[in-house]
Amino acid sequence: MIYSFLLAIAVLGLSILISLPLGKWMFKMMCPAPDLMGPAHRKVEGFFHKVIGRAAEADQNWKQYTVSLLIFNTIMFVVVTGVLAFQQFLPLNPDGQKAIEGSLIFNTVTSFVTNTNLQHYSGESTLSYFSQLFGIMWLQFVSAATGLAAVTAASRWLGGSRERNNFYLDMCRATFLVILPVAAIGATLLVLCGLPMTFDGAAVVHTLEGAVQTIARGPVAVEVIIKQLGTNGGGFFGPNSTHPLENVGFYSNIIECISLVIIPIGCVWMFGMITKHRKHALVIFAVMTVLCLVKLGCAITFESEPAVALHDLPVAEASNLEGKELRLGAGASPLWAVFTTCTSNGSVNSMHCSLNPLTGLIPLVGMWFNITFGGIGVGFLGLFTYIIVGVFICGMMVGRTPEYLGKKVETREMKYALPALLMHPLCILGGMAIFCLIPAWGRDTVLNPGFHGFTEMLYEFTSSSANNGSGFEGLGDNTVPWNIACGLVMLIGRFIPIIFQLAICGSLFAKKEVPETVGTLKTDTALFGVVIGGTVVFIGALLFLPVAVLGPIAEYLTTLVH
Repeated sequence: MIYSFLLAIAVLGLSILISLPLGKWMFKMMCPAPDLMGPAHRKVEGFFHKVIGRAAEADQNWKQYTVSLLIFNTIMFVVVTGVLAFQQFLPLNPDGQKAIEGSLIFNTVTSFVTNTNLQHYSGESTLSYFSQLFGIMWLQFVSAATGLAAVTAASRWLGGSRERNNFYLDMCRATFLVILPVAAIGATLLVLCGLPMTFDGAAVVHTLEGAVQTIARGPVAVEVIIKQLGTNGGGFFGPNSTHPLENVGFYSNIIECISLVIIPIGCVWMFGMITKHRKHALVIFAVMTVLCLVKLGCAITFESEPAVALHDLPVAEASNLEGKELRLGAGASPLWAVFTTCTSNGSVNSMHCSLNPLTGLIPLVGMWFNITFGGIGVGFLGLFTYIIVGVFICGMMVGRTPEYLGKKVETREMKYALPALLMHPLCILGGMAIFCLIPAWGRDTVLNPGFHGFTEMLYEFTSSSANNGSGFEGLGDNTVPWNIACGLVMLIGRFIPIIFQLAICGSLFAKKEVPETVGTLKTDTALFGVVIGGTVVFIGALLFLPVAVLGPIAEYLTTLVH
């Protein structure tokens, strides 16, 4: 267990160190100062303006920015639906992948457009190389860039910047100047670690016993790195990063794990630079890091216990090894499980269904809060919603108008904040209620009856609403009801909060700045960090503690009687 703690601290520490220069790079690329740009940067910016055309010159308010974001994502949805629907007729299909069922196309396209990448299919046996590269991987870049563009615009408004806000320009910068260069470096490192990168079809080999074995392969390295960096999570292979060709060993596991968090952490530093409130950004980072460390400590401790199925056996003294890849080490699994659900990534290097009951609760908590680093951009915006609510509550407690970064937080902002905050539990709990009432949709699709089966369904709706994409497995989710329900939840969970969060930022931007007084709640103190953390924990507990008791906690309590 000591090794597991040391590994977790080392990976988190290295991720933070990498995120510091990355955050500065993101700031320079997303908010370029004309007098500081070099010749190459000027040419690239000029190329973006030429490609976008007159639309790049517009200074968009929050409504125009949001409409542009929604239009772009709608176009993405239509284009990739066409790619998947006609993949059998398109090139780069050496293995002859056939047509995909309609509800699965809807679920898959929705999943990748919303940066969720929930997979109700196995990539190597369902999608052609063309679909993987020009459908799935393209969406992994631009859906991540959508979140980065949104947090950039929100930061400008919160900081009172008069710099031009233009969604299309921000999208180009995020995709080609931030995500693509980092992905190129990461993909090179993964190829050096041994991940395949080829356009040849599946390899056919003859074993020593004379049997014939077909081994799927393809352009694995480039898709794996963007699934990690873009907080996407959609694997090239069905088993995701448990597959030896997606995650070959210790070093590739470390690279992929670090890739999960460096851009989300970088978004916090970028926010501080854009708003010129770096100490405030440091407080936000501290809150996120403390929550992450608590979850890491709990997950590693809970998973150090043997699996219930192995009680009274000689191997019972070992930690829970069920569903783990021993070539990666048992300690790497709880670390990955926490990181992937802290960042709305959803990739896995072990089977979450095999985690001990209380360990399985930790990924759920990460997705219920959905703000511990979170997805690119949207994770920070999620915490911003909690900040607005916390500031408003504190202001009401002391009998004065709440303020945030020099702007008054009033009724309008709360009308925007509450739907953004409550839509998440509504999608999860509402979906669970419907599927529990209809056995053919819910109960009959679970592998394990009782509390564990309840958790399987709870995890699926949680993962969909949090735009995470990881699966508890054991669930027969490739059905028409699951495909459609999860698709709708993913759309609501992605775009409704973004709309309201941008509305809050735009509303604050339009207000006059008020001078700071003795009664102003300072945003760069430890007290403010406690306010944020307390708001997250108390609201999260009120919303999700009852359903947690019905799932993993109840399952754990049943193990105590054996």
